[in-house]
Amino acid sequence: MLYLLDANILIDANRDYYPISRVREFWEWLEHNGTEGHVKIPVEVYEEIKEGDDDLTKWAKKAEIKDALLLKEDADSTLVSRVINEGYAPDLTDDEVEKLGRDPFLVAYALAGPGGRCVVTTEGSKPKRVRANRHIPDVCRDLGIACCNTFELVRALDFRTGWKSV
Repeated sequence: MLYLLDANILIDANRDYYPISRVREFWEWLEHNGTEGHVKIPVEVYEEIKEGDDDLTKWAKKAEIKDALLLKEDADSTLVSRVINEGYAPDLTDDEVEKLGRDPFLVAYALAGPGGRCVVTTEGSKPKRVRANRHIPDVCRDLGIACCNTFELVRALDFRTGWKSV
């Protein structure tokens, strides 16, 4: 399974659970899993996290991190359109499309590898939301794409404190 990370996974992990300055093993584990091909960040999401001047931005800008974690694919515009039309609504206004941000790209990358890719996000399901207000887990569910949160990723790839790559 290839796990595709939403920006909020990294932002929330650094802020709330695994600060880079305190839980270095988590970030080394992510880099290792990126190198092994288990975890990747689409370029559109990467662009979002490399803005700013905090520890996360500094980490993301390192050449070895970019090499390990950046998904080396271009978004398929047909799949992005499908995600927008079938996952959100076929008649979104320009303001609604702007509100979606990079989410349709993330989901489209997962759609490009059916059955072998999983979107990882901290967004929770909100099934009553409609149009541009829909959350990633609900869009993924409707499109038949696997979706999980940080803690499910940690369990699936067996993160442990004291972890060291072999």
